[in-house]
Amino acid sequence: MEIIHVSAECYPVAKAGGLGDVVGALPKYQVKAGHVAKVVMPMYRTKFLYENDWVVDFKGQTNLGNWFFDYTVIKEPTNKLGYDLYLIDINGLLDRQKIYGYDDDAERFTAFQIAFVNWLASWEHRPDVVHCHDYHTGLIPFMMQYCYDYNTLRSVPTVITIHNAQYQGWMGWDKSRYIPRWDLWKRGMLDWNETINPLASGIKCAAKVTTVSWSYMDELRSNSNGLEKLFEYERGKCVGILNGIDNEVWNPATDKYLEHHFTVKTVAAGKEKNKQILCERFGLDPAKPLFIFIGRLVGEKAADILPHAIRMGIEQTQGQASFLVLGSGETSVEWEFQQMAEPYKGVFNVVIGYDETLSHVMYAGADFLLMPSRVEPCGLNQMYAMRYGTVPMVRSTGGLQDTVVDMGDPDGFGIRFDQATANDVTYSISRAVSVYQDKTHFNWMRQHMMQIDHSWESTVDEYTNVYKSLR
Repeated sequence: MEIIHVSAECYPVAKAGGLGDVVGALPKYQVKAGHVAKVVMPMYRTKFLYENDWVVDFKGQTNLGNWFFDYTVIKEPTNKLGYDLYLIDINGLLDRQKIYGYDDDAERFTAFQIAFVNWLASWEHRPDVVHCHDYHTGLIPFMMQYCYDYNTLRSVPTVITIHNAQYQGWMGWDKSRYIPRWDLWKRGMLDWNETINPLASGIKCAAKVTTVSWSYMDELRSNSNGLEKLFEYERGKCVGILNGIDNEVWNPATDKYLEHHFTVKTVAAGKEKNKQILCERFGLDPAKPLFIFIGRLVGEKAADILPHAIRMGIEQTQGQASFLVLGSGETSVEWEFQQMAEPYKGVFNVVIGYDETLSHVMYAGADFLLMPSRVEPCGLNQMYAMRYGTVPMVRSTGGLQDTVVDMGDPDGFGIRFDQATANDVTYSISRAVSVYQDKTHFNWMRQHMMQIDHSWESTVDEYTNVYKSLR
């Protein structure tokens, strides 16, 4: 099959979160399974762009309302990511370093989608499926079905995967003029609560809707930022498919970011060496259990409760545990963590920002990973942690409860809690310290979780079945 993925993110080209990891890995494993997979995304001015060679694949012209613009499609010619990668450039809109966060994001991503559909309509053949990811590409199914200029694309099925339903791309109806000539009788396919809602439109117009875990699919019918009734109505075409991780990138035996590699058989010694590196760098005691948090410091991740929870954990354990945080996000949370660094020197440290190398070393050297998320559609961090023998401590929500079994259950290897509160996190820290002291059980947990298969191979088959159902 020929599968076209359209996304705002793709690792290692441009990544802000889990969306980038998924779009960077899924196509690679689809190619390995014998399919033709392609990724199309905006041409941001990133390091990856400037460090690689490109060829021009297509030049076109289209319009965003009354603004006519030229666009260029470039291709990475060596297939170095394992699949065909195309970038769409629109001067004045996409030629920026950051992915999101601009006042004209509605115009940026709408123009990107229009350029993609315009380019696709010029092809001499038709792909088997167009696979859209999140709201940034949610208008594509509508345009392929109901825009007069793209009637030739109506036969091409579309799938939309929802990585996070909290962000929906709302636009006022005054911006309906942006969309190329469309059937006005289909206004309802764009509308949700009197606004243009690209995510809702994608759900209505795509042939299939997938989400990134089974539990998240269930949760969306009761908690999806205003789309609950839509998910209930469309449940017949919705499928939950658990994300995988790229076992070639996330492999402690070969990880290019690690000085000390290890396997299931050498996990205790290997992790100890990586832990020594971490603790020496950040002034922590390697004899103590090391807890880490890696991610965005935002409400969805419950990062706001972590400073208090960590302070309580330090006091409760009488300083017999260490904590290391890597992340960025809300200024108030960043500030609170920074204020903790000096008073809790020796048991706490923080790095504000994101560092790919450091994240790998943290997974390899830590004992426990904190994930108290309020919303976690799938979660990849807990899978990375398991791959590196780091015990995940997660709130029972979304994909976290689909992938982590509490150590109190048969064959349990992780720690789960019910509420995103400092008290629940602190209680879980005390459970973690207790199991850390039982070296035999703790090492069994590490070895067990490292052997759980969260690779993309089985996930690829599930997506293939979804595509085949559209024929």
